[in-house]
Amino acid sequence: MAASDPPEIVIAGGGIGGLSAALALALQGRRVRVLEKAGEFGEIGYGIQMGPNVYPMLERLGVVDAMMPQAVFPDALVLMDAISGKEISRISTGAAFRARYKYPYFVIHRRDLHGAILEACRQHPGIALETSKGVANFEDRGERVAVLCEDGSQYEAAALIGAEGLWSPLRAAIVGDGPPRLIGHVVYRGVVPTDQIIDQSHLDSMVIYIGRNMHLVQYRLRGGTVMNNVATIASERFKRGEKEFGGPEELDGIFSQTTPSVREMLRYVSRDRNWVLHDREPVSNWTRGKVTLLGDAAHPTVQYLAQGACMAIEDALVLAAKVGPEMKDSATDFNRAFLAYQQERFFRTARVQLTARFFGELIHVGGGARELRNHLASKRDPDNCWEVDWLYRGIEIRP
Repeated sequence: MAASDPPEIVIAGGGIGGLSAALALALQGRRVRVLEKAGEFGEIGYGIQMGPNVYPMLERLGVVDAMMPQAVFPDALVLMDAISGKEISRISTGAAFRARYKYPYFVIHRRDLHGAILEACRQHPGIALETSKGVANFEDRGERVAVLCEDGSQYEAAALIGAEGLWSPLRAAIVGDGPPRLIGHVVYRGVVPTDQIIDQSHLDSMVIYIGRNMHLVQYRLRGGTVMNNVATIASERFKRGEKEFGGPEELDGIFSQTTPSVREMLRYVSRDRNWVLHDREPVSNWTRGKVTLLGDAAHPTVQYLAQGACMAIEDALVLAAKVGPEMKDSATDFNRAFLAYQQERFFRTARVQLTARFFGELIHVGGGARELRNHLASKRDPDNCWEVDWLYRGIEIRP
């Protein structure tokens, strides 16, 4: 680094949020170094739903054209009762939806989204990417931050952004609120060729089958060539305090209440691995001096609004706007910018965290609560998604 070069901003974590922040900052003229703990950059996971609120953010990052061949645009979001097999409600994503929100709703494989952002980062001369560099801690040294890695290496940064996800070591240092909250929901996933799907009645939609303590989501990926399947249970064993919960036997037991066609869909998910869901209570401060958090490190959420990655990408654009090219690089200026970013993001992300919890409870109810839910949901206008209107209307990016 030449003496005349501006100091780097270091980002811990090379997932969707971290790379989006790197690209957004680099597009503002900042030099950025991304430190990824894993041996290579990549995403673990399957499909991801992207609301219209995030589409303009991806346009700003310049990655839409690279993603679009792999994206799928469902014609509706369909809610089905897994016990009766009947449709409860739907949100049309057609002309009225596009007219209101200006941008589409789409689904894409996590690797395709991550890959497009990663390639854009690799092509940008202002971004350095390093692997096998897990950030362990940091030390504030006045005008610079010393970034300490697990392998003993050290970097000097103008500022540090923690984007290492749910188990962020930087969150532990800044917030110190202990481990995330285990909620006892267990997820099984699988992707199979579309032509292997027996029930193709909702092939062009994002469909979710819901029942007591369970739901199953299906939508196509990779340009429509494969079907993404996500089966989730709210474990009764967890509620009883049992240490072992959420295994394939419990998955089958909870799904035994559903129609034969829904039970048949379990063949599309892998039994070899599952994901146990966590989240955290919202906190209003995730900044200390020239260090701040982003995405799941700042405001982790459960999956029931499909907005975790969307919030991280929004974070990235808001943060980059606050750290604009005209900003001086003093400790005071970085702290002011990070606090302004945090203030702008807190209420929206906290609302996502808490609303996602509520939706998770709502779709898993049984008995009379199920009947009431279905009755009320059946009366909704397919062209009026009032429940998430506040979310899908998106945000303005302000310096």
